Amino acid sequence: MRVSAIFRYLLAAIFAAILAAAPHARAQAPASTLERITETGKIRIGYGDSPPFSYTDKDGTVVGYSIDICKRLSEELRERLRLPAIGIEYVFRTPSNRVQLLNDGAMDIECNSSTNTPERRRSVAFTRSHFYVATRYVALAKNDLRTIEDLRGRTVSVALGTVNVGQINQINRERKLNLSIVTSDSVQGAFDMITNGMASAYAMDEVLLSAMIGRTGNPEDYTLSTEVVAEPQPYGFMVRLNDKEFHEEVNTALAKIYASAEMQEIYDRWFTRPIQRDNVNLHLPMSETLRRSFADAGR
Repeated sequence: MRVSAIFRYLLAAIFAAILAAAPHARAQAPASTLERITETGKIRIGYGDSPPFSYTDKDGTVVGYSIDICKRLSEELRERLRLPAIGIEYVFRTPSNRVQLLNDGAMDIECNSSTNTPERRRSVAFTRSHFYVATRYVALAKNDLRTIEDLRGRTVSVALGTVNVGQINQINRERKLNLSIVTSDSVQGAFDMITNGMASAYAMDEVLLSAMIGRTGNPEDYTLSTEVVAEPQPYGFMVRLNDKEFHEEVNTALAKIYASAEMQEIYDRWFTRPIQRDNVNLHLPMSETLRRSFADAGR
C-alpha cells in the first residue's frame, strides 16, 4: 500500500473515531447550575463554622441565619424550576478554600458570611446582601486592650482567606503600628491564638467575635475593641462568576424572601434570641442599613 493510501486510511479512521466520540462528549459536557439542579433535584450549599451564620448544632445538623435563608431560597428555586422536591447537599468550606470549591463546582452557592469586596468580585459573583458588619478585635480582658493604638507593637492574629487580613495590614501601614501579624487556616484557630499566648488580639467581623466569645463559657475573660478596625461592609452569598442565569434566579428569589415579613422572624431567631448549641443571645436588633436593604429588595 502506498504512503498516500495509508495516510488516507489513517485519516478516515481518526475522523470516524471523532464522530463516534462526539455524542458521548456532548453527553458529558458540564450542565449549567440550573440544568444540573433540575436534572438531579439537588442543590449544593457551602457552609462553615461561623455561628450564627452557618455551623453544625449538637446533633450535627447544619444550621444558622444564612442557612435558614438558603433553605427558603432552595424552596423558591424548586417552585420556579417546577420540581416535585429539592434536596440539599451541604459542603463544608473554610475561608481559604471557599472560592476554589465554588469555582471547581463542589458547591453551587456559599451560604455563610463572606464579605462582598471588589477584589473578590474578580473571582466570584455575590448575591443581594443579607448582612452588614464592621471589623473589630478581641483580646483577653486582663490585658485591657480597647483601641487601635493599644495594639502598637503587639501580635495580631487573622484567619487566612478573610478580608480581615488586608484590613489589619492596611491599618498597620497607615498608623505605623509595628504589628506582628500571624495567620491561621481557620477562624477558630486564629481565636485560639489569643488564649494560648501566640497573639495579643484577633481581628475579625464583630458579630462572629461576639458569638465566639459566647461559646467559650467564660465570656467575661474577653473584651471587644471599642474602636473598629474597618467600617461596616456587606455580606452576600457567593455563586460562580459568569453563571448569569443562576445568579439572576437566586437574586429574584432572594428579593422575594427579603421583602417578606418572614425575614424579620429569621433575623430575630439568630440575633435577638439564644441561638442553638451554645444558648448565646447576641442582643443585636436589625440595623437600619439592613432593614432598608431588605425593603429595597422588594421594589
